[in-house]
This record gives sequence, C-alpha cells and structure tokens, in this order.
Amino acid sequence: MGPSASERARAVAARAVAALPHAAKRRIAGAPIVLDGLELDLDTQVLLKLAERDPRPALSGLTPVQARAELLSSARMVAGAPIRGVEIGRTSVVGAAGPLDARVYTPLELRGERSGPLIVFYHGGGWVAGDLDTHDQPCRLLARCAGARVISVAYRLAPEHPFPAPVEDALSAFRDIVARAAEFGADPARVAVAGDSAGGHLSAVTCQLAAADGGPAPAFQLLIYPVTDLNGRTASRDTFAEGFLLTKDDMAWYEAQFLAAGGELSDPRVSPLLAQDMSALAPAMVVTAGFDPLRDEGEAYAHRLREAGVRTILRRHPGFVHGFANIFTAAEVGREAIAEMGGAVRAALTG
Repeated sequence: MGPSASERARAVAARAVAALPHAAKRRIAGAPIVLDGLELDLDTQVLLKLAERDPRPALSGLTPVQARAELLSSARMVAGAPIRGVEIGRTSVVGAAGPLDARVYTPLELRGERSGPLIVFYHGGGWVAGDLDTHDQPCRLLARCAGARVISVAYRLAPEHPFPAPVEDALSAFRDIVARAAEFGADPARVAVAGDSAGGHLSAVTCQLAAADGGPAPAFQLLIYPVTDLNGRTASRDTFAEGFLLTKDDMAWYEAQFLAAGGELSDPRVSPLLAQDMSALAPAMVVTAGFDPLRDEGEAYAHRLREAGVRTILRRHPGFVHGFANIFTAAEVGREAIAEMGGAVRAALTG
C-alpha cells in the first residue's frame, strides 16, 4: 500500500521546510542546542521542533502493529524524492524457520555483471518495527554509492518472534545469499553485511557467529548507530535520554519486546560488545551520531574491534540524531552520510 494523502502532504511540507534559507530555519528552530560539547545540526533541530508540534504517540501506548505503522508513516514523511539509478527486484531467502521476503537493489553499473560485490542489509526498528519499505531509500542510495547489489532482508520481528529468532534469521539469510551468490550476480568472497540500529546489531552478531562456526564470513561490516550493549548503561543513554527522537523509554520498550522470551543480557548474541574475541572479524565501518543514546556503545564496539586488530573506520556525525540515515529531506543529511558509507564499502569490496 502506498502513502496516504496525509502522508504525501506531510512529506511535501517537510521538503518545503528543508528548502528554506538558513535564517528562516534558525527562526523556526530557536537558539542553538549545545549538549555534551556538541551543537545540534540546524536542519535536525528544525525537524525536532516540527515534531514537537505534531507529536507521535509514545511507544509504550502502542501495540507492535501500531508501532510498525507509525515508523512507516514517519519514514515516508522524510524519504524525499525516490533515488534513481537502481533497479529493484523481489526475491526470498532462507531464514531459520522458513523463507523470508527480500528486496534486491542493483545499481545500473552492475547490470550484466556476474561476479560483483553484494551487501546483505538488515533494517532497523528495534527488532519490532521496520521493514523493506521503511528502509527502501537508504538501500537504494547505498547500492548506488557502493557500486554493489544490496539485498534487504525482512527478518522475523519481535514480540511475535523474539530473541533469538531475528539473530538466527540474519545468520541464515547471510549463509543462503552467499551460497546463491552466482544467482545474484555476486562474488561469494565479496559479500558484506550492513544495518542500522537493531540492524547494526544483527550485522555485528552475524559477523561474530559466522567467524565462530568456520563457514563463509562477511568481507566487510557496515554498522550504522548499532545497538551493541543491552547489559550496560553508557553515559550517552542518559545524556540523550529525551528530546532527540529515540528516547530512553523507546529503547526500554524495544528491548522488552526483543527479549520477551528471555535471553541473558550478557549473551554476545544480545550484547555483541561483550564477545570475548573479535580478532577474526571482518573489517568494519562504525557510524554514530553525536546526539544519539546509542552513540557510546557503538563507539565502544569500534574501539574493541581496533584493539583486536580489526581494521576499523569510526565515523561520528557530531550534530546528528539517531535515525539520520533515513532523513533525506534535511539538507541532504542522509544522502551525504550514506554516500560516504557507500564509498567506504566500495573501497573495501573492490580494493
């Protein structure tokens, strides 16, 4: 089902605000927000100010189905114009308990290529919300900028399918895609994993599990503001607990759904930061946002990788909030960031 009339109207309004001159945006946003030594990006501040005027319901008052609808509506509002230069196809991959829907993004430069690079993408949304549609735009742009096919996987969602189902699906889908690499026009030795937030968590865990079992492993991991430690409580979770899109209460709600059937917080499949040995993991790019509750645990994961001898790029976007990779209307914020990520993946898979 496509966007509703109200969603289209909100998207048009968001693009109109994004196109305003700097002085007009500052009048809307108010005084600059400085916290933890960082200044919030102006376009992001405008977005947050507009969100205050049209607040979303608290996750704690929603059912999982309602939360999914809210995330999809929000994603459509900030999606911007469709990304061109990419062919879209449908497929299915093998999950841990049966087939999973997936979407294939092929950049035009790879049409006819039979052994190109490929990225397995796991969407964010707290293991509860998010789907192929909420992350369609980032996947389009990542494919184009990385010069790689992207296969976005619709893994099973909590609380209907709590931990370890999403983790098991992520690993199973990766293995299936590598085994079928020729079918997808890909080189099995050049398959990366990528994901944002909960999808970053699934990417990190997939790398760890693949390395541990001795089978095919990712050639690269792109972790976009990943969840890495449900066991600990970092300073950024407290500093940015309210007011920057993802809140402390949101995270508690998502984590409760994910662990509805149990699961030890110290289990590396739940908190990959707590894995004992990371030395065999794939090279990585870890991307964080300055005003994100998950900032510190993402950066701690990058430091752990480096300490283990894993070649790792850590890129903090200091003025941005959680979810910025989906925000395409705010002065090209999401586009520029994903273009940079795509460049890193391209270099890793073709160098």
